[in-house]
Amino acid sequence: MLELLQSLKISLLHTGYAKLGPEWNFDNVISPFTRLFYVTKGSATVYHNNKTYTLKQGYMYLIPSYVYNTYRCEHYHEQFYISFFEEIRTGLSIYNLRSFNYEVPIKDGDHLLFERLTKMYPKRKIVNNDPTAYLHRPQELLQYNRDNAKMNTQRYLETHGILTILLSRFIENEPAQNANITPGRLDDVLIYIAEHLNQVLEVQDLAKKYHMSTDHFSRLFLQQFNMRPLKYIQTKRIERAQLLLWTTNHSLEEIAHKIGMENFSYFSRTFKKLTGTTPGKYRKNQTISP
Repeated sequence: MLELLQSLKISLLHTGYAKLGPEWNFDNVISPFTRLFYVTKGSATVYHNNKTYTLKQGYMYLIPSYVYNTYRCEHYHEQFYISFFEEIRTGLSIYNLRSFNYEVPIKDGDHLLFERLTKMYPKRKIVNNDPTAYLHRPQELLQYNRDNAKMNTQRYLETHGILTILLSRFIENEPAQNANITPGRLDDVLIYIAEHLNQVLEVQDLAKKYHMSTDHFSRLFLQQFNMRPLKYIQTKRIERAQLLLWTTNHSLEEIAHKIGMENFSYFSRTFKKLTGTTPGKYRKNQTISP
């Protein structure tokens, strides 16, 4: 498990400081990146993962990638905000491996990390708080990726260190292992799935690979990850498609091919089933806001 965590890659997207009022009022926001807030004044609410969080001064808040969330601010609040991509190995997320708190009090000195990151990247702020001003612009995200790749060693290490420290504040204690599951065995299955999303992935083939019957494999998978393996594979493919829709100019057909869905009609139906919209509308309607 530690070896997996050591492969964590974090790429900064946005950072800045915002003063927000009733205009901060958005429904069903979903992004392929993580959002992190530190509230310095006032209050607001965020709803995700079936819970409403009241944003309070002196607290940090985490919104994982690919989670629907709703923002509300009745009066006024101020916040530092950060958005970033995270990945472990090829396509695996840290949210697959650890449980997280989504609200934590800020620790002494952590406010300096937000201030430092904002000072380091003054051009990464979101200038307009109206999300309609930030309709899907893949070239902007591609440019951020190029900028991240061109960082010098000192800047890269400092940026990665700040983001890693802030993310670590939300991680819960080590999860208890299910007594009927060999430690790490099904985590290895997740790695295999992530690295082969562009290929045919059948549950029975996965079960054979790990020397289990299909039923036994499916039961263990459900016990550990609270999701049937077929649903998990579909979900990860659609999440990969969402990321590609955000960050590339690939055609919809190319994206379907890259995630292992050769039948475009099936890809479109599955995408709509899991996200509530078609791939084309998803790309057109994506917004970025603090």
